[in-house]
Amino acid sequence: MVSSGAEKLVGKTIVIKIGGSTLGEGDSTIPDVIKLWNKGAKPIVVHGGGKVISDWVGKQGIQPEFVRGLRRTDAATLDVAVAVLAGLVNSQLVAEFQANGANAIGISGVSGGLLQAEVLNADLGYVGNIVKASGSPVQAIIKSGGIPVIAPTALHLFPSDSGEDRILNVNADTSAGHIAKAVRADQLVFQTDVEGVLDARKRLIPRMTKDQARDLIASGIAAGGMIPKIEACAEAVSVVGSSHIIDGRIAGSLLACARGKDIGTKIT
Repeated sequence: MVSSGAEKLVGKTIVIKIGGSTLGEGDSTIPDVIKLWNKGAKPIVVHGGGKVISDWVGKQGIQPEFVRGLRRTDAATLDVAVAVLAGLVNSQLVAEFQANGANAIGISGVSGGLLQAEVLNADLGYVGNIVKASGSPVQAIIKSGGIPVIAPTALHLFPSDSGEDRILNVNADTSAGHIAKAVRADQLVFQTDVEGVLDARKRLIPRMTKDQARDLIASGIAAGGMIPKIEACAEAVSVVGSSHIIDGRIAGSLLACARGKDIGTKIT
């Protein structure tokens, strides 16, 4: 007999954003995703890799540039970013899933036109603003019984000339939000290295509306890497069942969130 907890997971589409800050020794993200998959859920993994990109940019002797806190991506940096995200990090994650008995299939946002973008700001170089997402490539993997593992790159829709690169670097958090909307996910979950969204006194905010979430950004209380996560949740929640920002360092937190337990911050 299937337990009620497992019944809640069967057929449930869950987009899970993971990043370097929550992947490492003692991390439970991959085992938790595999448990979801084994219990009949349909997990979709979107990963980042900013720290690894920075390491490899340094190894190539490229001096990183930042504009208002965002990485500037010139042609040389783009080559490294794509190689690291769609090659190294994606393959390592897929290998980890496979080694633990899960059928993971790695793709990038370029695959099948999954993510399509225009240049966000000329000052930032090859950084994309996502304007369209297609759920078809992801749904095909799910239909085959696999776990999609997605690197955040996008097709460049409007290159200025025929020689310009047709790939753009896009924010992984933003990518997860667009993918969640495209597949009409039941849940969007961000695995972070903090308890959730915190207020001005550093207390956890267990629940908030999308308007309250945007106010938190406008007031300056939410800052740094939390901003694109909150924005993605607020943007997706009109289509997605619920959006969550949780502490991915805690074993079982993803499973608990998927089963409807109050954990981290829920944006509705």
